[in-house]
Amino acid sequence: MARRKGRPVDGVLLLHKPAGMTSNHALQRAKRLFFVEKAGHTGALDPLATGVLPLCFGEATKFSQFLLDADKGYRTCIRLGVTTDTCDADGEILEQTSTAGITLAQVEAALKPLTGDILQVPPMYSALKLNGQPLYKMARQGVEVERAPRPVTIHSIDILVFRAGDEAEVELDIRCTKGTYIRSIAVDLGAALGCGGHVKTLHRSAAGLFDESQCVTLEALEARFAEVQSTQGDAAAYAALDSYLLSTDAPVASLPAVDLPANSAHYFRLGNPVMVSKVYRFGEQGDIVRVFCAETEQSPRAFLGLGSITDEGGVAPKRILANRSSNET
Repeated sequence: MARRKGRPVDGVLLLHKPAGMTSNHALQRAKRLFFVEKAGHTGALDPLATGVLPLCFGEATKFSQFLLDADKGYRTCIRLGVTTDTCDADGEILEQTSTAGITLAQVEAALKPLTGDILQVPPMYSALKLNGQPLYKMARQGVEVERAPRPVTIHSIDILVFRAGDEAEVELDIRCTKGTYIRSIAVDLGAALGCGGHVKTLHRSAAGLFDESQCVTLEALEARFAEVQSTQGDAAAYAALDSYLLSTDAPVASLPAVDLPANSAHYFRLGNPVMVSKVYRFGEQGDIVRVFCAETEQSPRAFLGLGSITDEGGVAPKRILANRSSNET
Protein backbone atom coordinates (compact mmCIF):
# COMPACT_ATOMS: atom_id res chain seq x y z
CA MET A 1 0.00 0.00 0.00
CA ALA A 2 1.18 3.52 -0.81
CA ARG A 3 2.18 5.51 2.23
CA ARG A 4 -0.13 8.41 3.04
CA LYS A 5 1.54 11.78 2.65
CA GLY A 6 -0.87 13.76 4.75
CA ARG A 7 -4.14 15.64 4.62
CA PRO A 8 -4.83 18.33 1.97
CA VAL A 9 -5.20 21.14 4.52
CA ASP A 10 -4.98 24.83 3.56
CA GLY A 11 -4.58 27.72 5.99
CA VAL A 12 -2.26 29.60 8.34
CA LEU A 13 -1.32 28.56 11.85
CA LEU A 14 -0.03 31.28 14.15
CA LEU A 15 2.35 29.36 16.36
CA HIS A 16 4.01 30.60 19.53
CA LYS A 17 7.53 29.21 19.13
CA PRO A 18 9.15 28.17 22.42
CA ALA A 19 12.75 28.93 23.36
CA GLY A 20 15.38 26.30 22.64
CA MET A 21 13.72 25.01 19.46
CA THR A 22 14.62 25.78 15.85
CA SER A 23 11.92 27.14 13.59
CA ASN A 24 12.20 24.09 11.37
CA HIS A 25 11.76 21.74 14.35
CA ALA A 26 8.62 23.66 15.34
CA LEU A 27 7.36 23.44 11.77
CA GLN A 28 7.95 19.68 11.51
CA ARG A 29 6.30 19.06 14.87
CA ALA A 30 3.21 21.01 13.79
CA LYS A 31 3.18 19.33 10.40
CA ARG A 32 3.16 15.89 12.02
CA LEU A 33 0.48 16.87 14.50
CA PHE A 34 -1.85 18.26 11.81
CA PHE A 35 -0.80 15.50 9.39
CA VAL A 36 -0.67 17.90 6.45
CA GLU A 37 0.72 17.29 2.98
CA LYS A 38 2.64 20.55 2.68
CA ALA A 39 3.83 23.16 5.16
CA GLY A 40 6.38 25.95 5.46
CA HIS A 41 7.33 28.70 7.90
CA THR A 42 7.58 32.37 7.00
CA GLY A 43 10.90 33.53 8.41
CA ALA A 44 13.09 31.69 10.88
CA LEU A 45 13.53 32.66 14.51
CA ASP A 46 16.77 31.87 16.35
CA PRO A 47 16.54 28.88 18.72
CA LEU A 48 16.85 31.31 21.65
CA ALA A 49 13.87 33.35 20.43
CA THR A 50 10.19 32.92 21.24
CA GLY A 51 7.01 34.28 19.77
CA VAL A 52 5.08 34.68 16.53
CA LEU A 53 5.95 32.04 13.92
CA PRO A 54 3.31 31.91 11.15
CA LEU A 55 3.15 28.50 9.46
CA CYS A 56 1.51 28.13 6.05
CA PHE A 57 -0.23 24.87 5.17
CA GLY A 58 -1.13 23.63 1.69
CA GLU A 59 -2.22 26.33 -0.75
CA ALA A 60 -1.39 29.08 1.78
CA THR A 61 2.32 28.38 1.10
CA LYS A 62 1.82 30.17 -2.23
CA PHE A 63 1.51 33.42 -0.29
CA SER A 64 4.19 32.88 2.36
CA GLN A 65 6.45 35.47 0.68
CA PHE A 66 4.07 38.20 1.77
CA LEU A 67 4.71 37.25 5.40
CA LEU A 68 8.44 36.94 4.78
CA ASP A 69 8.42 40.49 3.40
CA ALA A 70 6.22 41.93 6.16
CA ASP A 71 7.39 44.20 8.98
CA LYS A 72 8.15 42.58 12.32
CA GLY A 73 7.92 43.52 15.98
CA TYR A 74 10.32 42.33 18.70
CA ARG A 75 10.89 42.67 22.41
CA THR A 76 14.43 42.02 23.50
CA CYS A 77 16.62 42.23 26.57
CA ILE A 78 20.18 43.30 25.77
CA ARG A 79 22.90 42.54 28.29
CA LEU A 80 25.53 45.27 28.16
CA GLY A 81 29.19 44.72 29.03
CA VAL A 82 29.39 41.18 27.64
CA THR A 83 30.17 40.13 24.06
CA THR A 84 29.65 36.57 22.80
CA ASP A 85 30.68 34.79 19.62
CA THR A 86 27.06 34.36 18.52
CA CYS A 87 25.95 37.83 19.69
CA ASP A 88 23.38 36.20 21.96
CA ALA A 89 23.17 34.30 25.23
CA ASP A 90 23.69 30.93 23.52
CA GLY A 91 27.27 31.80 22.60
CA GLU A 92 30.62 31.69 24.35
CA ILE A 93 31.70 34.82 26.21
CA LEU A 94 34.52 36.67 24.44
CA GLU A 95 34.87 39.80 26.58
CA GLN A 96 33.31 41.16 29.74
CA THR A 97 33.51 44.57 31.38
CA SER A 98 31.71 46.59 34.06
CA THR A 99 28.88 48.85 32.95
CA ALA A 100 28.63 50.78 36.22
CA GLY A 101 29.05 54.17 34.55
CA ILE A 102 26.44 53.77 31.83
CA THR A 103 23.32 55.91 32.20
CA LEU A 104 19.88 55.86 30.63
CA ALA A 105 20.66 59.09 28.80
CA GLN A 106 23.71 57.46 27.19
CA VAL A 107 21.64 54.48 26.06
CA GLU A 108 19.01 56.77 24.58
CA ALA A 109 21.66 58.73 22.70
CA ALA A 110 23.34 55.55 21.42
CA LEU A 111 20.03 54.18 20.09
CA LYS A 112 19.13 57.24 18.01
CA PRO A 113 21.58 56.50 15.14
CA LEU A 114 20.25 52.92 15.04
CA THR A 115 16.74 54.01 14.00
CA GLY A 116 15.41 54.94 10.58
CA ASP A 117 16.98 53.77 7.33
CA ILE A 118 20.31 52.23 8.29
CA LEU A 119 22.96 49.85 6.99
CA GLN A 120 23.35 46.78 9.17
CA VAL A 121 26.14 44.19 9.12
CA PRO A 122 24.66 40.68 9.55
CA PRO A 123 26.23 38.54 12.30
CA MET A 124 28.45 35.62 11.33
CA TYR A 125 26.05 33.28 13.08
CA SER A 126 23.27 33.73 10.54
CA ALA A 127 21.63 31.72 7.78
CA LEU A 128 22.90 34.05 5.06
CA LYS A 129 24.92 32.17 2.46
CA LEU A 130 28.28 32.86 0.86
CA ASN A 131 29.07 30.73 -2.19
CA GLY A 132 26.21 28.44 -1.20
CA GLN A 133 27.35 27.88 2.38
CA PRO A 134 25.53 29.35 5.40
CA LEU A 135 27.64 31.79 7.39
CA TYR A 136 26.90 30.00 10.66
CA LYS A 137 28.66 26.87 9.37
CA MET A 138 31.77 28.93 8.64
CA ALA A 139 31.52 30.55 12.06
CA ARG A 140 31.42 27.14 13.75
CA GLN A 141 34.65 26.30 11.94
CA GLY A 142 36.27 29.45 13.30
CA VAL A 143 36.14 31.23 9.95
CA GLU A 144 35.03 34.85 9.77
CA VAL A 145 34.36 36.55 6.44
CA GLU A 146 33.55 40.11 5.53
CA ARG A 147 29.81 40.76 5.32
CA ALA A 148 28.41 43.54 3.21
CA PRO A 149 26.13 45.94 5.11
CA ARG A 150 22.46 45.53 4.20
CA PRO A 151 19.81 48.27 4.17
CA VAL A 152 17.02 47.86 6.73
CA THR A 153 14.54 50.24 8.28
CA ILE A 154 14.07 50.45 12.04
CA HIS A 155 10.72 52.16 12.43
CA SER A 156 11.06 52.61 16.18
CA ILE A 157 13.04 51.54 19.23
CA ASP A 158 11.35 52.16 22.57
CA ILE A 159 13.13 51.59 25.87
CA LEU A 160 10.89 49.56 28.17
CA VAL A 161 13.27 49.08 31.10
CA PHE A 162 16.84 50.11 31.87
CA ARG A 163 18.66 48.40 34.72
CA ALA A 164 21.86 50.27 35.56
CA GLY A 165 24.83 48.83 37.41
CA ASP A 166 27.84 46.56 36.93
CA GLU A 167 25.73 44.23 34.78
CA ALA A 168 23.45 46.69 33.02
CA GLU A 169 20.53 45.51 30.90
CA VAL A 170 18.10 47.31 28.64
CA GLU A 171 14.74 45.98 27.44
CA LEU A 172 13.57 47.30 24.08
CA ASP A 173 10.49 47.18 21.88
CA ILE A 174 11.56 47.29 18.23
CA ARG A 175 9.53 47.68 15.04
CA CYS A 176 11.46 46.99 11.86
CA THR A 177 11.47 45.73 8.30
CA LYS A 178 12.27 42.20 7.17
CA GLY A 179 15.90 41.13 7.32
CA THR A 180 16.68 43.09 10.48
CA TYR A 181 19.00 41.33 12.93
CA ILE A 182 18.23 42.24 16.53
CA ARG A 183 21.60 40.73 17.48
CA SER A 184 23.28 43.33 15.25
CA ILE A 185 21.39 46.07 17.09
CA ALA A 186 22.73 44.67 20.37
CA VAL A 187 26.28 44.61 18.99
CA ASP A 188 26.01 48.14 17.57
CA LEU A 189 24.52 49.49 20.82
CA GLY A 190 27.29 47.88 22.84
CA ALA A 191 29.94 49.28 20.49
CA ALA A 192 28.47 52.80 20.70
CA LEU A 193 28.56 52.61 24.51
CA GLY A 194 32.10 51.21 24.46
CA CYS A 195 31.20 48.16 26.52
CA GLY A 196 29.91 45.51 24.10
CA GLY A 197 26.58 43.74 24.34
CA HIS A 198 24.54 40.74 23.31
CA VAL A 199 20.93 39.60 23.11
CA LYS A 200 19.90 37.95 26.36
CA THR A 201 16.29 37.22 25.37
CA LEU A 202 14.34 37.76 22.17
CA HIS A 203 10.60 37.59 21.53
CA ARG A 204 8.84 38.25 18.22
CA SER A 205 5.65 40.07 19.14
CA ALA A 206 4.30 40.70 15.64
CA ALA A 207 4.66 39.58 12.03
CA GLY A 208 2.80 41.62 9.46
CA LEU A 209 -0.88 41.75 10.39
CA PHE A 210 -0.48 39.15 13.14
CA ASP A 211 0.51 39.56 16.78
CA GLU A 212 1.26 37.33 19.73
CA SER A 213 -2.30 37.50 21.11
CA GLN A 214 -3.44 35.34 18.17
CA CYS A 215 -0.85 32.59 18.69
CA VAL A 216 -1.21 29.10 20.10
CA THR A 217 1.46 26.84 21.58
CA LEU A 218 2.39 23.36 20.42
CA GLU A 219 1.53 22.04 23.87
CA ALA A 220 -1.99 23.48 23.70
CA LEU A 221 -2.53 21.99 20.24
CA GLU A 222 -1.27 18.57 21.30
CA ALA A 223 -3.43 18.61 24.42
CA ARG A 224 -6.51 19.57 22.40
CA PHE A 225 -5.89 16.82 19.85
CA ALA A 226 -5.46 14.18 22.57
CA GLU A 227 -8.56 15.36 24.43
CA VAL A 228 -10.85 15.15 21.39
CA GLN A 229 -9.26 11.99 19.99
CA SER A 230 -9.82 10.09 23.23
CA THR A 231 -13.57 10.68 23.15
CA GLN A 232 -14.52 11.33 19.52
CA GLY A 233 -11.81 9.77 17.34
CA ASP A 234 -9.25 10.97 14.80
CA ALA A 235 -11.59 12.79 12.42
CA ALA A 236 -13.01 14.99 15.17
CA ALA A 237 -9.52 15.58 16.59
CA TYR A 238 -8.22 16.82 13.25
CA ALA A 239 -11.30 19.01 12.84
CA ALA A 240 -10.54 20.52 16.26
CA LEU A 241 -6.99 21.33 15.15
CA ASP A 242 -8.20 22.82 11.86
CA SER A 243 -10.38 25.27 13.80
CA TYR A 244 -7.15 27.03 14.86
CA LEU A 245 -6.25 27.82 11.24
CA LEU A 246 -6.72 31.19 9.61
CA SER A 247 -8.01 31.30 6.04
CA THR A 248 -5.77 30.65 3.05
CA ASP A 249 -5.74 34.33 2.11
CA ALA A 250 -4.70 35.48 5.60
CA PRO A 251 -1.12 36.33 4.49
CA VAL A 252 -2.54 38.74 1.89
CA ALA A 253 -5.55 40.01 3.84
CA SER A 254 -4.34 43.62 3.54
CA LEU A 255 -4.84 43.55 -0.25
CA PRO A 256 -8.12 44.77 -1.78
CA ALA A 257 -10.66 42.10 -2.72
CA VAL A 258 -12.52 41.61 -6.00
CA ASP A 259 -15.57 39.31 -6.21
CA LEU A 260 -16.27 37.60 -9.52
CA PRO A 261 -19.52 35.99 -10.67
CA ALA A 262 -19.33 32.24 -11.15
CA ASN A 263 -18.84 32.35 -14.92
CA SER A 264 -15.93 34.82 -14.68
CA ALA A 265 -14.44 32.84 -11.78
CA HIS A 266 -14.43 29.74 -14.01
CA TYR A 267 -12.31 31.44 -16.66
CA PHE A 268 -10.07 33.08 -14.07
CA ARG A 269 -9.31 29.64 -12.61
CA LEU A 270 -8.31 28.50 -16.09
CA GLY A 271 -5.72 31.27 -16.22
CA ASN A 272 -7.62 33.82 -18.31
CA PRO A 273 -7.95 37.56 -17.64
CA VAL A 274 -11.54 38.60 -16.92
CA MET A 275 -13.37 41.90 -16.91
CA VAL A 276 -14.42 43.38 -13.57
CA SER A 277 -16.90 46.14 -13.03
CA LYS A 278 -15.39 49.28 -11.45
CA VAL A 279 -12.09 47.52 -10.82
CA TYR A 280 -10.12 50.76 -10.90
CA ARG A 281 -11.53 51.81 -7.56
CA PHE A 282 -9.13 49.22 -6.11
CA GLY A 283 -5.98 50.83 -7.50
CA GLU A 284 -3.90 51.37 -10.60
CA GLN A 285 -2.83 49.14 -13.45
CA GLY A 286 -0.53 46.40 -12.18
CA ASP A 287 -1.78 46.54 -8.58
CA ILE A 288 -2.34 43.17 -6.90
CA VAL A 289 -5.77 42.20 -5.58
CA ARG A 290 -7.34 39.16 -3.91
CA VAL A 291 -9.85 37.48 -6.19
CA PHE A 292 -12.93 35.60 -4.95
CA CYS A 293 -15.81 33.73 -6.50
CA ALA A 294 -18.83 35.55 -5.13
CA GLU A 295 -21.18 33.74 -2.76
CA THR A 296 -24.21 32.09 -4.30
CA GLU A 297 -27.15 30.10 -2.98
CA GLN A 298 -25.30 26.92 -3.94
CA SER A 299 -21.80 27.73 -2.61
CA PRO A 300 -20.00 30.05 -0.17
CA ARG A 301 -17.59 32.79 -1.19
CA ALA A 302 -14.35 31.16 -2.39
CA PHE A 303 -10.82 32.55 -2.53
CA LEU A 304 -9.38 31.94 -6.01
CA GLY A 305 -5.95 33.54 -5.70
CA LEU A 306 -4.24 36.79 -6.62
CA GLY A 307 -4.70 38.87 -9.74
CA SER A 308 -3.27 42.06 -11.18
CA ILE A 309 -5.32 44.94 -12.54
CA THR A 310 -5.07 45.21 -16.32
CA ASP A 311 -5.13 48.34 -18.46
CA GLU A 312 -8.47 47.23 -19.89
CA GLY A 313 -10.35 47.32 -16.60
CA GLY A 314 -10.01 43.65 -15.77
CA VAL A 315 -8.03 41.28 -13.59
CA ALA A 316 -5.37 38.88 -14.84
CA PRO A 317 -4.46 35.77 -12.82
CA LYS A 318 -1.16 36.02 -10.98
CA ARG A 319 -1.28 33.23 -8.39
CA ILE A 320 -4.13 30.72 -8.61
CA LEU A 321 -5.18 28.21 -5.97
CA ALA A 322 -5.82 24.58 -6.72
CA ASN A 323 -9.55 24.10 -7.23
CA ARG A 324 -10.51 22.07 -4.19
CA SER A 325 -13.26 22.56 -1.65
CA SER A 326 -10.91 23.18 1.32
CA ASN A 327 -9.92 26.50 -0.24
CA GLU A 328 -13.44 27.83 -0.12
CA THR A 329 -13.25 29.68 3.16
